[in-house]
Amino acid sequence: MNSHNPNHFRSGQFRQGYRRPEGQIAPRPTAGTLAVRTLASESLFLGDFEIGIDHGGALYRLKITRQGKLILNK
Repeated sequence: MNSHNPNHFRSGQFRQGYRRPEGQIAPRPTAGTLAVRTLASESLFLGDFEIGIDHGGALYRLKITRQGKLILNK
């Protein structure tokens, strides 16, 4: 279940917070320092090979290919 408020992303507050000033380069994360919420693809797809993602009013399609790779299309 999602724990974020989808309206937070649409309001523009999120967009303003994640942009870095021009000229600054983000440090490259290493395997030990990457702290990101991780989900198993099985928990997203639930046996299907394609799901829809509504992001900012646009529909994206996340697909599992025959080779087992992920493709994201707008």
